[in-house]
Amino acid sequence: MTTLKSKLQADLNAAIKERDELRSSTLRLTLAAIQKEEVAGTSKRELSDDEVQKVIAKEAKKRREAAEAFAQGGRAESAEREKAEGVVLAEYLPKQLSDDELQQIVTQAVEEAKAAGAEGPRAMGQVMKIVNPKVAGLAEGGRVAAVVKKLLAG
Repeated sequence: MTTLKSKLQADLNAAIKERDELRSSTLRLTLAAIQKEEVAGTSKRELSDDEVQKVIAKEAKKRREAAEAFAQGGRAESAEREKAEGVVLAEYLPKQLSDDELQQIVTQAVEEAKAAGAEGPRAMGQVMKIVNPKVAGLAEGGRVAAVVKKLLAG
């Protein structure tokens, strides 16, 4: 069992003992998603910490999107619960890059791409290839793409 998965399991046990319903249900669903990912494909395998982190990030994104949908649908109580679950999951993810930090990394990547001869909106793919390894797990792809587009257009 990976260290992150072990931590999730230990925290689930603690939440159950403390009768923290929100935390225990969130961790249960997350561990189920991890288990589902482990058995997906042709053979069962143990996920690495990076893969577990990706599953947690995916679950956190689902919570954010559901909270927005509930808020737009006028279901504030459900939206608050989804947000609270997202906060629980955020504890297990690395700190996200601030807008300034992301802007700085993307600016460097745009300069690297320009040095390689790529300019304008057509350089999007090349810039993303440079940026993605640097920000993996630290920023959502949509956020990164938006900053890259803005810099390439301007």
